[in-house]
Amino acid sequence: MAYYPDWVADTFPPERIDFARFDWIDFAFAVPNANFGLGWDGSDTAPDLLRRLVTAAHRLGKKVKLSVGGWTGSKYFSQAVANDQNRHTFVTNIVALYNQFGIDGIDIDWEYPGQPGNTGNVVSPADTANYFSFLTLLRASLPPAAKITAAVQTVPFADANGNPLTDASQFASVLDWVLLMNYDVWGSSSAPGPNAPLSNACHNSTQPTASADAAVRAWTAAGFPRSKLVLGVPSYGYVQRSGATRLRQRQAPDDSDAQAPSDDSTRAVTVLSDEGTADSGQVQFRDLVRQGALCAVAGAPGAYAGCGGFTRVWDACSSTPFLRSPAAGQVVTYDDAQSLGAKAQFVRANGVLGVNMFDVHGDTDRWDLVDALRKGLGLM
Repeated sequence: MAYYPDWVADTFPPERIDFARFDWIDFAFAVPNANFGLGWDGSDTAPDLLRRLVTAAHRLGKKVKLSVGGWTGSKYFSQAVANDQNRHTFVTNIVALYNQFGIDGIDIDWEYPGQPGNTGNVVSPADTANYFSFLTLLRASLPPAAKITAAVQTVPFADANGNPLTDASQFASVLDWVLLMNYDVWGSSSAPGPNAPLSNACHNSTQPTASADAAVRAWTAAGFPRSKLVLGVPSYGYVQRSGATRLRQRQAPDDSDAQAPSDDSTRAVTVLSDEGTADSGQVQFRDLVRQGALCAVAGAPGAYAGCGGFTRVWDACSSTPFLRSPAAGQVVTYDDAQSLGAKAQFVRANGVLGVNMFDVHGDTDRWDLVDALRKGLGLM
């Protein structure tokens, strides 16, 4: 599975997706407003894009969900589910979009019930209880074949005291699966850390609950079935100004986990983020290749080495790579075919339902990342 965000349409129209490689695509985002209606995530063309996506996917027998919310779209969730009247209004508006666009399911991306998330979000101690009531109503209002999913943190929803639920099993009765958002763990912090750790293998992470392994253990311990868990994986990383030789809280006294810096600084490149800055921000895997920080390894399909003054370093503690360039003064934390393949193997070995990549346009034209995931899942 993968997300298709409406803001990539100019460079990556929906028809460019190779649907043969996917089962589901999530269209992002429909955004709740103060009246509990639904608008779009800053795109006037979103309705047309969604129609085109559904047409292209259904032509090949693939399915589409509409994702509601997102990081900047979660402001009004708390009010929208706060009482029976609001819930009915909200559900009626969601069902109207479901019918209007002929989609196959709804994905709720509330970031986060009972916790602040983005600045300006409304928060209530009753959020999680109200969320369950809303999902119950949504389940009863959509056709039986419609899928309902939720994007969630690596720990279960917050209870009335702000702590992770110890029993989240009731949510499994109304959700077909949850997507564990195991990314943005460190982001562009002052000290680089892995974006999407597979595990806390060295037992020294400052965020021990934020990894694929920890997420699966936390949700299953709270009574959520493994078969209804999906691991979220990123097609992007983070760039920042840094001279770090290892990732945050990776205590290797002799630096044995880091390769020696490359001497290839004569043509050093400077990686720019999606926002065009060299200091911080997200960067897509395809742009690391396009900008010349990663070069394909001859004879090794899907493999990329650091180039342009960058050295690729493997962090064994998180099972993710990072790039460092002393000449450019940058570190890039990201995922590649090796790390994503390992995550997919973890999913398969642990009876988890599948993976969902955010997002579909971050991969190369050869689909190196998606194919690594498919191989790890045993699909090719």
